[in-house]
Amino acid sequence: MKTNEKKKWMTGTMLIIMFLIWTALIQIVDVQAVGQNGTDIGFAAFNCWFHKLTGVNMCLYTITDWMGLVPLLVCMFFACVGFVQLVTRRSLFKVDADILILGVYYMAVIFCYVFFEMVPINYRPILINGVLEASYPSSTTLLVMGVMPTLIELVNRRLKNGMMKRILQIFVVSFSAFMVFGRLICGVHWFTDIIGALLLCAGLFQIYQGAVLLCHKKEK
Repeated sequence: MKTNEKKKWMTGTMLIIMFLIWTALIQIVDVQAVGQNGTDIGFAAFNCWFHKLTGVNMCLYTITDWMGLVPLLVCMFFACVGFVQLVTRRSLFKVDADILILGVYYMAVIFCYVFFEMVPINYRPILINGVLEASYPSSTTLLVMGVMPTLIELVNRRLKNGMMKRILQIFVVSFSAFMVFGRLICGVHWFTDIIGALLLCAGLFQIYQGAVLLCHKKEK
């Protein structure tokens, strides 16, 4: 029977592979020049149908855009936790292992965010302030689903109050669902952008969980 951390790593690796396959399919399946300024869009018929179905809601876009600061605040909070531990314990090796792993994980998420901003796969179905922007994978979805689940993970390991844990879980799940659904229907992304972000986040998070499990196993 495989250990839990190995199962997490295998699942995460499979999800990353699925993300790569999905990314490749977007560039070869039903590619049509139907985007803004004649840009090519994969799965064009379905993406265009869904975009016409939902339309464009700039109010929802603005709300979800500003609320995208929440996962950044979570990153900053845990960065401060790690910094305080580093200063008070006077050694990087004495900082909680799961905090160090979290830092590496956040860097991986941010790297993916920056990489796909610099290497566009698809462009948005609409112009934002007159500018054609990269849209794959959905960067806001990537940040939300890459960061918010870690808030539950770390608080569950540190917080003893069961009621507070449940409140936090409800908040994270509700917030994440609203953000993903909001980005899906506000009309600034193609449907395939959201799926790509979810696959990538799920894969990275499973690998992160596997690393944390292995770390705690060694500590015991």
